[in-house]
Amino acid sequence: MSKDTLNVSGVKYTTAEAGYFEKRTLKRTAGIWGLWGLAVAAVISGDFSGWNFGIGFAGFGGMLIAFALLVFMYYGMIFSIGEMASAMPHTGGAYSFARAAMGPWGGFVTGLAETIEYVATTAVIVYFSASYADGITSELLGFSLPAPVWWLILYVVFIGLNSAGAAISFKFAITVAILSIAILLVFSAMAAFSGLFSWDNLFDIAPDPGQSAFLPHGVIPILFALPYAMWFFLGIEELPLAAEEAHNPVRDIPKAGLIARTTLIITGLLVLFLNTGIVGASKTAESGEPLLDGFRAMVGDQAAAALALFALVGLLASLQGIMFAYGRNMYSLSRAGYYPKFLSLTGKRQTPAVALLVGAIIGFVALVLVDSLGGADGVAGAIVLNIAVWGAVIAYVLQMVSFLILRKKFPNASRPYRSPWGVPGAIIGGVLSLAIFFGFFINEPARPAIAAIAVVYIVMLVIFALYGRKRLVLSPEEEYAISGGLHGDPQKDGYGGALEEELLASDGRDEPRS
Repeated sequence: MSKDTLNVSGVKYTTAEAGYFEKRTLKRTAGIWGLWGLAVAAVISGDFSGWNFGIGFAGFGGMLIAFALLVFMYYGMIFSIGEMASAMPHTGGAYSFARAAMGPWGGFVTGLAETIEYVATTAVIVYFSASYADGITSELLGFSLPAPVWWLILYVVFIGLNSAGAAISFKFAITVAILSIAILLVFSAMAAFSGLFSWDNLFDIAPDPGQSAFLPHGVIPILFALPYAMWFFLGIEELPLAAEEAHNPVRDIPKAGLIARTTLIITGLLVLFLNTGIVGASKTAESGEPLLDGFRAMVGDQAAAALALFALVGLLASLQGIMFAYGRNMYSLSRAGYYPKFLSLTGKRQTPAVALLVGAIIGFVALVLVDSLGGADGVAGAIVLNIAVWGAVIAYVLQMVSFLILRKKFPNASRPYRSPWGVPGAIIGGVLSLAIFFGFFINEPARPAIAAIAVVYIVMLVIFALYGRKRLVLSPEEEYAISGGLHGDPQKDGYGGALEEELLASDGRDEPRS
C-alpha cells in the first residue's frame, strides 16, 4: 500500500490534493442567538402549515397526545445530539456521529437520510409558501401564477440568500425567527379574544362507531399523526451542521438547542389549540394554509390576505433555515468524498453554493413529479412531507444508536457537554422514532414516500459501493473516527496536516480506540 492511501472498513482514503481544504472552508460568524435563530427559523413554518394533516388521522385528542410524545422524544434526542456535537464540533452532524460509531457505511446511510430529510423538507416549505403567496396575490392584486413558477421563484431567491454569506444567513434567521414568533403571538391574542374560539370546535370530527370525540378514530391512528406532529419540531436537530460557522460550537450549540426547544413547544401549543379552536378540527385537517384560514375566520377574506403577508414570513424563515441545513449536510458528505467532491466547493463567500443549487434542483424536480402524479387531488404537499419525515426518523434512530455505541466505543473521548438524560434519553428518543418509522408501514397514504426513499437508497448505495467508497478523503469527521476521537476539531486542529499523514502512513487494519 502506498503512503498516500489508507484502507479502513472496506473504504479507501487518499491524500487530498494541494489546496483541497482551502477551497472548502466555512466562516465562523454565529453566536448563541444566531444559532437559536437558525434553529427556530428552520422549524417555525411547522406552526403555519403541515402539522394539521395529523388531525385528520387521529382527531384533536390524538394530535395532542402525539405532540406530548414528541416533546419527550425531542428532549431525549436533542440532549443526546448536543453531547455528540460537543465531542465532534464539525459540520457533519448526524453523518459524523454515525461515522464514528458505525463506520463509513453507517455514516453514509445516516448522512443520506439527512440529505433526504432536508431536501424534501425544503420542497415541502416551498410548496406551502407558494400556496400562501398565490393566495395573497390572487386576493390583493388579482393575479395568480402556476405553482411551478412560484416554486422556481422561491428556490432562486433563497439560493441567492444562502449563498451570500454565513453572516447574512444568521442575521436573516434571527430577524425572521423573531418576526415569526411575533406573528404567532398576534394570532394567538386575536384568537383568544375574538369570541370565536370554542372547545367544541376541537372535537367536531364525527367519531367512528364505538369511539369517542377525543379519539374519533381510536388509538392506533396516533401513530399516523406523529409524522405530522413532528412538523412542530422537525429541523431543530440541524444545529450541529453549523458547528464550523459558530464561534464557540462546544458551548453554544447545546444552549441554543435548549432555548429553541422551549420556544417551539410554546408556539406549537398555541397554534394547536387556538388555530383548531377557531377553524374547527374537521376543516383544519384538510387545510393547505391553516393559519391563514384562522385569520380569515376572524377578519374576513380581504383582511386575511393582508395578514397572510405576515404569515408567509414564517414559511420563508424555515425555507432559509432548512436550505442552510441541506447545504451543509451535502457539503460535509462531499468534502469527505461520499458525494461528488465539487459539491463542497465554497468560493469567495465561503458558502456551499454548489450544494445549495444541486439540492434545489432535486427538490424542484421532486415537486414537479409528485404534483403531476397526485397534485390535482391536493396530496403533493403531504406526500413530500412524508418523504421528509421518514428520512428524518431514519436519521433519528441511527443517531440514537450512535450515541449508545459511542458511550462504549469512545469512553475517554472529550465530551464538554453531557446529556442530562444520558442513555435513557437516547433510548426514549430512539424508541419513539422507531415507532414512527414502523407507523409508516401500516399507514397506506405514506407508502409512496417509503417507495421513493427506497429507490433513492438503492441507487445511492450501489453508486457508493462501486465508486464512492474508493475515493474518500480524511475530512475532520473521518479523522475523528479513525483516530478514536483524538482529532477532528477543525477550530483547534485545522484540516489535514501531520495527523492525516500519520494516519495515511499506518497499516489501516483497525480503527484506533480511545
